[in-house]
This record gives sequence, C-alpha cells and structure tokens, in this order.
Amino acid sequence: MKISVKINGELYERDVAENRTLLRFLREDLGLTGTKEGCGAGECGACTVFMNGKTVNSCMVLAVEADGAEIETIEGEAKDGTLSKLQEAFDKNNAVQCGFCTSGMIMSARELIRIHPKPTVEEIKEGLEGNFCRCTGYQQIIEAVLDATGQLEKKEGLKYAGK
Repeated sequence: MKISVKINGELYERDVAENRTLLRFLREDLGLTGTKEGCGAGECGACTVFMNGKTVNSCMVLAVEADGAEIETIEGEAKDGTLSKLQEAFDKNNAVQCGFCTSGMIMSARELIRIHPKPTVEEIKEGLEGNFCRCTGYQQIIEAVLDATGQLEKKEGLKYAGK
C-alpha cells in the first residue's frame, strides 16, 4: 500500500506492507534509527514518537495508519545542529547512560512539558510512566526535566529534586 507521511518536516511517499509497523518503517525503510525497539509490545517507551502532535508507541502503530500524518522523531529534536534545551538538560544532568531509552524519554518529556510547563516531581513521574530505563536511574532524568524547565535547585554543589 502506498503511504504519504511527513516526518520531521520532510514528505515521504513509500509502498509499505499492510502489516509493517511505523517503528520498522522509520528505522528500516527511512534509516531514522534514533527511535528504538525495546519490547515490541508498547510497554517500554523506547519507540515513542509524535504522531499528529501526540506521543504514540510506534511499535503499536501500523505504517498505513500513519498515512497523511505528521510524525516527529528524535532526529527532529535538534535544530540546525543545535541540541534542544531538553537534550542539553539530559546531557548536563547525566540522564543518559547507555542511551537506549533516551529518545523515548525525551519525546515523552517534551509532551509532558507542553502540558505542564513547570511540572512537579510527581507530574514528571506520571508523565514518564511507561518509559523504562534500565541503567541511568530515574533521579537524573527527573533532574533533567526540572533543569529544562528552570526548576532544578542546587544546595552546596549537590543537585536535588526535592520540592
């Protein structure tokens, strides 16, 4: 089936099998490998992308369902070679270790910040629920979101997210 989809501002038209997932289409057909496959069942968040302005697990969406849609992937987060404020905060706060979950975390955090521009720690935990990290730990990720929204406090050289 032929689909037409705008991804990170660029229009793509391709023939795809009716059972091909959006994740496989992005990674294998278009070479946009920033979106990762973790569980393949919509449980881990590694494949999170924006579809028409809302986050979706791309492993659970068929590419044909994206026909006519606007998709944003992690590759579209940086602009003109400059990291976004959120990407910088993840880097600065050591919220990246192996990096496997990072793209999904950033996409989910971006949606959270759109809904709650100054999220509380509890709102961050809720907003990132469904995104699993196996190595960084969540404290640095929470601190990165607080930092990106101008809410990270420092006491005696130590960061903390205790509001």
